[in-house]
Amino acid sequence: MQVELIEQRLLEHFPSSDVKVNGDGSHFDVRVVSAAFLDLRAVKRQQLVYAAVNDWIKDGSLHAINIKALTPDEAQP
Repeated sequence: MQVELIEQRLLEHFPSSDVKVNGDGSHFDVRVVSAAFLDLRAVKRQQLVYAAVNDWIKDGSLHAINIKALTPDEAQP
C-alpha cells in the first residue's frame, strides 16, 4: 500500500480537507482535518475515516491505521 493511494482515497471522501499520511507497508498514521467532523464525537469521526478505506482493511492491504480526525479549529496550534 502506498501513502499516495491512501491520501487520494481520503481526499475523495473528504474534499477540501487537509490529509497527511505517514507509514509504510501496511501500518499507517493518518491525519485528516475536515469541517465534516464538526459536531461529531471522536468515535464517529474515526468510523467515517475507516469507511473510506474499509475495502483495503478487509482485503489485508491495510493492516493497521492510526487515525487523528480533527476539525479545522482543533488543528490550529
